[in-house]
Amino acid sequence: MEPRPATFSIVARDPDTEAIGVAVQSKFVSVGSVVPFASADAGAIATQSFANVAYGPDGLDLLREGQSAEEVVAALTDDDPEAARRQVGVVGRDGSVAAFTGEECFEFAGDRRGETYTVQGNILENEETLRAMETAYEETDGGLPERLLAALHAGNEAGGDKRGEQSAALYVAKPEGGYDGKNDRWIDVRVDDHEAPIDELERAFKIYDVTLLEREEPDDVRELSGETAAEVAGTLADLGFYDGGEPASDSAGNFGGEDRDALEAFRGMNNFENHDLAVIEDALARGWTDADGEGEDRMVDAIWHGLSRLNRK
Repeated sequence: MEPRPATFSIVARDPDTEAIGVAVQSKFVSVGSVVPFASADAGAIATQSFANVAYGPDGLDLLREGQSAEEVVAALTDDDPEAARRQVGVVGRDGSVAAFTGEECFEFAGDRRGETYTVQGNILENEETLRAMETAYEETDGGLPERLLAALHAGNEAGGDKRGEQSAALYVAKPEGGYDGKNDRWIDVRVDDHEAPIDELERAFKIYDVTLLEREEPDDVRELSGETAAEVAGTLADLGFYDGGEPASDSAGNFGGEDRDALEAFRGMNNFENHDLAVIEDALARGWTDADGEGEDRMVDAIWHGLSRLNRK
């Protein structure tokens, strides 16, 4: 029997940054290898429900030729004898938005469209999954990736995939947004098989964000001090970043030279060179109390929270 990928996704564009992409979750292994397609010079497409993966590259080519999202959906489905089983969402670089849900998609199946996005899903617990995704995307503060992830969380909490959870993906294109500015692959994070794939996707994205995405330089930076400085130093010591094995910060919580040497070693070990040491220290000072986890997980989460005050470039 042909696999039936039960899936919900959002395709969206941020006009301010020209970023455009897809976030998706499914009870289907490696959904990121099937559903999302995006290109900064064309738009983004999610193809699902007995997915016709040719919709991705073919649809992007049609968008590049100047066709609107509506025209692309019509062209793809008109030429497909299995269109009744397909579902597709398209957002063009030109701002056009369209979606299609075939009449033979398994219930509940449907789509909802906004000015800059479309949400779609099949084999869902309920229609509320799509409404919750729409509301979360519109009401969440932050950049495009935060809003896409919020939509996935909201859809899952509202009902989600009737068959459960397995994989998730976040794929966003942006002009010169890729590694060293040499392509448009701004964000490309996947979770292929996990009991809580959206949570794991968000965790992996935060590491990706801190490591690969650039932020505007802060106007001012804070130094670590007090209890936060002592806790950060203790964590660095537990992770083995002090030559003597013990933190150098004193009982007053002053974060000194040896402590910064340990933090610099942590920065280098984790490839956080996108941000200089003072910015990393500032991020820890601002984000430590909001961070989750322990050890290295908490360090990374704190840095991500602290950096979030700065706009991405």
